[in-house]
Amino acid sequence: MSQVESHNNQPLVSVIIPVYNMQDYLTECVTSVLASTYTPLEVVIVDDGSTDGSLAVAHDLAAADERVVVVAQANSGVSSARNHAIEVARGEFVLPVDGDDRIAPHYIEHALRHFEADPDVMVVTACGEFFGNRTGRWELPAFDLHLLARRNLISVCALYRKAHWAQAGGYCTYIKGLEDWDFWISMLKDGGKVVQMPEVGFYYRIRAHSKRIADRKHKAAVVATLNERHPEFFKRELGGPLHVHRSWSRWLNRLHNCKCRLLHKN
Repeated sequence: MSQVESHNNQPLVSVIIPVYNMQDYLTECVTSVLASTYTPLEVVIVDDGSTDGSLAVAHDLAAADERVVVVAQANSGVSSARNHAIEVARGEFVLPVDGDDRIAPHYIEHALRHFEADPDVMVVTACGEFFGNRTGRWELPAFDLHLLARRNLISVCALYRKAHWAQAGGYCTYIKGLEDWDFWISMLKDGGKVVQMPEVGFYYRIRAHSKRIADRKHKAAVVATLNERHPEFFKRELGGPLHVHRSWSRWLNRLHNCKCRLLHKN
């Protein structure tokens, strides 16, 4: 009987790791997950058509620990890789971790306590800590649905139920960036509690060519896709569409709506 299957009284957690050219970081990432104090877990690695030795590293990790599962696909992007991993995953709960990041040993164990305490909780996250080309603590604002309409408030490395991933329709495979923000909107726009633990739960690597930095050049395209996918949400929370200058969205929409009312009167 495998270690994953021996804890029948506790829910299985599937840690999903999309990988594209992460051979230098993947072992560090997976090692941090396997060091978790919560042991009923599996690690599902999806290699997204890497051109380096990432897939070989993944297979070595699987050979060393039976909790690691490896899947490969043609390069299709991080959203496709996450969706593929979750489709393969057997756990009730899912924790996405990027292949160059790490998690804290107690993160999963502590996060699950909040799901046990309150059945209305849909997402549990924690504070982060930067490492690599930047250091320091990463603290996102407290969750608020109105604020979620203007900015992402939840790290991709947050725990949720696989059933809620399915209800949200998975990660959008054609958005040009910030796919995690789009996913949280899809999951939470109609309600659901979010818990942000005060402790550091994950470590976010900053690299010169990381996806976080590359996504910035697609800002206008991302906003257009978000408006296409969630028009009623933005209308409800912002009074109209999200704008490229996101923090101004509510005021720009008020101005536009006032102008429309004046024109209608005239």
